[in-house]
Amino acid sequence: MPRINLLPWRTELRQRRKKEFLVALAGTLIVAAGAVYLSKLTVQGWTSAQEGRNQILRAEITEIDKQIAEIEGLQSQRERLLARMQVITQLQRSRPEIVHLFDELVNAIPEGTNLVEVVQAGDRVELRGVAQSSTRVSALMRNIDESDWLRNPGLDIVEAVTAGVDRNSQFKVFAQQVSTATPEGEAAEGAAQ
Repeated sequence: MPRINLLPWRTELRQRRKKEFLVALAGTLIVAAGAVYLSKLTVQGWTSAQEGRNQILRAEITEIDKQIAEIEGLQSQRERLLARMQVITQLQRSRPEIVHLFDELVNAIPEGTNLVEVVQAGDRVELRGVAQSSTRVSALMRNIDESDWLRNPGLDIVEAVTAGVDRNSQFKVFAQQVSTATPEGEAAEGAAQ
């Protein structure tokens, strides 16, 4: 006898297709979840690699900042040393100036004139003294004007002072010292030698 299946074949087909659909859906979800997970791992790898490079860059930037600060410190130290060297060089050049100044004063002071005080402030030299007459003070100023180491003489004060029978003139004269530390002074030094 022939067998006849009385079960509805459409219901069975529907359930089989539903099962296949659910299997396919589950497979697709698993593949999609795997793809998302792999994408996430890849992005995390890229991010961690970039963070590592950023950290290396930060460390290098910090090191370069330290080097820049050290260079700035060295530059300021260099400037201070150069300033000191200039002062020392100027002092070395001006060392013989006082000798020339006193030698020039000895040659510039005429007979009958005595110096009481010599004051130097920078390149200004102030002479205070006593002369037998005001003409001797004029001679002193002429001698200073003709000097190689002094220039621009000026007169502040000339006073007649009577001490017993002597009548003298107290004076205050100033002049400018020619410095060897300047190019003009070097020219004067060359002319003096």
